[in-house]
Amino acid sequence: MSGWPIYTGSGVPHDGIDNLPAAPNWRAFDGGPPVPNLGVTTKAEHVDPSTARRLGTSGNRRRPLQGEIRMINAALFLRRPLLVTGRPGTGKSTLAYAVAEELKLGPVLRWPITSRSTLQEGLYRYDPIGRLREENLRQLRSGDGSSASEGDDGAAEMTKGIGRHLRLGPLGTALLPYERPRVLLVDEIDKSDIDLPNDLLNVFEEGEYEVDELTRLPDKAVAVMTADPGEPVTIRHGRVRCRAFPFVVLTSNGEREFPPAFLRRCLRLDLQPPDDAQLLAIITAHLGEDAAAAAATQVQAFLTRRERAEVTTDQLLNAVYLATSGSRHAGSAPEEVAALDDVVNAVMQPLNNLDGE
Repeated sequence: MSGWPIYTGSGVPHDGIDNLPAAPNWRAFDGGPPVPNLGVTTKAEHVDPSTARRLGTSGNRRRPLQGEIRMINAALFLRRPLLVTGRPGTGKSTLAYAVAEELKLGPVLRWPITSRSTLQEGLYRYDPIGRLREENLRQLRSGDGSSASEGDDGAAEMTKGIGRHLRLGPLGTALLPYERPRVLLVDEIDKSDIDLPNDLLNVFEEGEYEVDELTRLPDKAVAVMTADPGEPVTIRHGRVRCRAFPFVVLTSNGEREFPPAFLRRCLRLDLQPPDDAQLLAIITAHLGEDAAAAAATQVQAFLTRRERAEVTTDQLLNAVYLATSGSRHAGSAPEEVAALDDVVNAVMQPLNNLDGE
């Protein structure tokens, strides 16, 4: 594979990301010594356990449309965030997992947004109270009441101690100097405080940030934990700067408008609700071919209901599972079948209560 497209939508993992052309000079970054990527091998410990749960069985998944593939590749080539909008259940979040799996970019770094989310939370968290308690215990055990700041040994202990109480967030981890880009999912950004999109502008533009608590330390290198499990990484001079800009997916249900300065720094993709063929592919991926073959009635009922009310794909999956699982078995009494039908209809209730059922 070479050149366009890097991401094909096939769902088959490959190393095409290594053929990604150099970034345009206005999006080129020169972070510090590279950090080893997670997930660049097929080892089980590097497989994101969330992928199968979100995407289903490999080989039977919904295939992205050509327009979606083009915009994903444009974001990869231009090193720009991808703002994905669409109705609930259209697959906005799963898009990030599909790209991470096919391009072997390791576990997705997910940042779920709420009205209280801040840029600081996405970059890193520091626990000064925990550090103070640890220092008090250290002094009690030493028995001499000496401060951690006294002498070379005390300074070294202070540096080591702060690293134990500082953990990078999903955004902060994504901006580490990886050789291959990480995938960052900023989920439901339209639920954020009004200031968060503007706060993200400088980080997305510069691909770097400072850890204030580390810039004041005498040592130049501090090991800190990240949003990934496992070994810590070393931050030098309190500054983090990326080498490969992460593939950033920002999802939105269209509940608010974003400022023009924010939109200018993103590419935009509007996902359409899946059609009947795509729905059957999703059902097959999660529940198997037998369930998909038996789900034709539920799919058509879902499509009819979706024309006049807000229903989502996960509601359809719930209904198909109930209708095709062991809860409905041969020899069931008519009243049991009727009761199960009521349950199936209940899980398909519209989200906007316009169906009148």
